[in-house]
Amino acid sequence: MPKEKPELSDAMRKKMSGKKPEKNPIKGTKFTIAISSAKGGVGKSTFATNLALALKNIGCKVGLLDADIYGPSIPKMFGISEKPKSDGEKLEPIKKYDIQCMSIGFLTDQETPMIWRGPMVTSAIKTFTQKVNWQDLDFIIVDMPPGTGDTQLTFAQDIKMDGAIIVSTPQEVALLDVKRGIKMFDKLGVKILGLIDNMSFFTGDDGKKYKIFGEGGVKKTADEFKKEFLGEIPIDPKVGKTGDEGMPIVESDPTSEVSKLYLNFANKIKSTYL
Repeated sequence: MPKEKPELSDAMRKKMSGKKPEKNPIKGTKFTIAISSAKGGVGKSTFATNLALALKNIGCKVGLLDADIYGPSIPKMFGISEKPKSDGEKLEPIKKYDIQCMSIGFLTDQETPMIWRGPMVTSAIKTFTQKVNWQDLDFIIVDMPPGTGDTQLTFAQDIKMDGAIIVSTPQEVALLDVKRGIKMFDKLGVKILGLIDNMSFFTGDDGKKYKIFGEGGVKKTADEFKKEFLGEIPIDPKVGKTGDEGMPIVESDPTSEVSKLYLNFANKIKSTYL
């Protein structure tokens, strides 16, 4: 008698059929939005924190995950110095301004360098996405590190990412990295929601706009890659000052012109997903 064929598991069937296993959403969240730049120093963390606050201000339940292991900014920008609580299995996010937050900076001293190889970074990211007790969130905003390395690959391969926003300044040296970032997300199948032109101009006391970092480069790049251009954010000294003080501008001055821009971005995201 012919031998019976062994029953195949669902995972084996998917593998044999060529289908990739479904990516898991972060438990306790509905939508994961990555904020990326590919280039450091363009205001990505400032954008991530203020967007999270803007989403909160229009009625969304929001989490903020600082995935920049080597250069965490959220503890400083949110004025958080406490350590997260743990039951031995899961970490509790720290709540500030009604935002659930997690960062490697909560677990280390402020000036301690993270001298870690790639596998350790990957392990930390998996802890933050699998072993943090995120609770009933509409959106989790992920402040990604610069570049196109281990963190981006871990998120794209393992996590259901619902979209990415790319932040850049207009000069060519930043846009070279942005183009690499666009190609990375496209290759990994992550939807790019659009590009932001940050620190696009400064308005002087004379009322004139000064294009310190050049003009039009981000929009040109968006058009080149057929991505949406989401708009410009001007330079405002209060943005840096309020971030350094631990109360970002959307929280400290919600009626400012810059805060209104963030509220527009937040409304667009909310209308897209909720």
